[in-house]
Amino acid sequence: MADNKHRGSTLDSFLENEGVLGEFQARAIKEVIAWQLAEAMKDRKLTKTALAVLMKTSRTQINRVLDPNDGNVTIETLQRAAALVGRRVQLELV
Repeated sequence: MADNKHRGSTLDSFLENEGVLGEFQARAIKEVIAWQLAEAMKDRKLTKTALAVLMKTSRTQINRVLDPNDGNVTIETLQRAAALVGRRVQLELV
């Protein structure tokens, strides 16, 4: 029976060894932000169309912001969306 080189390792160390840790971390962050924005929109009873009007953008752009699989959204766009739902984006290097 062959030894499993990943036995006993953490998920982070496994993903790092596979060369995909950064990609998975970025996706997880985007998923959380998209979920938090969607929840804040529900709390404020804001539709995607209404948020698009407030942001002076298209509903397609709002769909990108709320799509956890679309990582191509600027921090500025996230900040504007967050402000309109009463939140703010906070980034830090750790």
